[in-house]
Amino acid sequence: MRSLAAIDTWPVEHAAAAAVGPGGVLDTAGDQDRVFALASVTKPLVAYGVLVAVEEGAIDLDQPAGPPGATVRHLLAHTSGLAFGDRTVQAEPGTKRIYSSAGFEVLADLVAAETAIAFPEYLRQAVFEPLGMTGSALDGSAGHGASASTADLTRFAQELLRPRLVAPSTLGDATTLHYPDLRGLLPGYGMQRPNDWGLGFEIRDGKAPHWTGATNSPATFGHFGQSGTFLWVDPTRALACVALTDRAFGDWAKEAWPPLSDAVLAEFGGR
Repeated sequence: MRSLAAIDTWPVEHAAAAAVGPGGVLDTAGDQDRVFALASVTKPLVAYGVLVAVEEGAIDLDQPAGPPGATVRHLLAHTSGLAFGDRTVQAEPGTKRIYSSAGFEVLADLVAAETAIAFPEYLRQAVFEPLGMTGSALDGSAGHGASASTADLTRFAQELLRPRLVAPSTLGDATTLHYPDLRGLLPGYGMQRPNDWGLGFEIRDGKAPHWTGATNSPATFGHFGQSGTFLWVDPTRALACVALTDRAFGDWAKEAWPPLSDAVLAEFGGR
């Protein structure tokens, strides 16, 4: 049985999914061109735009940004101390993992100020256009306001498996742990001790329960969104999976997503 066919049984009105390897798409299900609201799957796209800006020399990971004592690196790793939804300071930088959409808005403002390009346009030029993500746009908050099709996110997943917009070392740094041993709240899954993140990407590590599969490696990185969306990359299997829906994240997703991920890994992870 095709693993992705499981989305046809999900309690959602519309869904689309894809399994992706370094060489391209391995299988798809659903309408690949339908555009969905991404919610927090916006964050890895924005983070990638920030990494491009770093490589271009427009900004630096260790330059001050956000609250006093915080840097671009802190903002990307959710350790700036900013609150989730606004720019209230709740902790000293580097001391606690506070998941923050507001921090990504600060990053977008910084890139815009340093490049003199509005951030949605910068993201389009730096990431969407070169990857051929023609259905993607940042229409709202840099923390949760992008939309895209599954076809677009498969192109982004291929970039994460075999980068060409940034150096492999840059992506490797962004998808490994920064600021270890910090606890923090993982939305939908409660307090995690530790709550490991890279730079704009959540690191699976040993978290359980989790939105990825039980057989995803600890090195798996990615993001999920409250609009019912996810993207993960398992570098040990050279495999990625994208799933987009139009139903808000909830118990249905906690029940449906891990089995799909495990089935995709079983079907394609040995290639």
